[in-house]
Amino acid sequence: MSLLREMGPVRQVRGEPRRRWFSSDRCDLIVWLDDAGVPEGFQFCYDKDDDERALTWRPQFGLSHMKVDYGDDPTARRGTPLLVADGAYDAARMLRLFQAEAALVPAEVATLVAGKLSELAGGADTR
Repeated sequence: MSLLREMGPVRQVRGEPRRRWFSSDRCDLIVWLDDAGVPEGFQFCYDKDDDERALTWRPQFGLSHMKVDYGDDPTARRGTPLLVADGAYDAARMLRLFQAEAALVPAEVATLVAGKLSELAGGADTR
């Protein structure tokens, strides 16, 4: 089984909140932190081994669901991918994927992500 593991060092972007990055074979999770270090938003990338998608949630911007576009050759994975609109998503499936890989993710991060995914899934309990 693949588990999300914290990566580092993580490139920080001037003017944006500090970020933490967790990665596995199938998923990536980027978490934005407030000035006190409390998680305040996230981007959950999933299906990296197939047709990658990214669900981003930040309180000031809301929710977006995007397809990760690597260009004409999806096997190349070089350069910076583009995020393109992809409105349809299965939040209950994303929640199951996250829960299956989140054993090593700190509780405060896992609570934020699982809580938002559960909310999007209509409060479904997928344990």
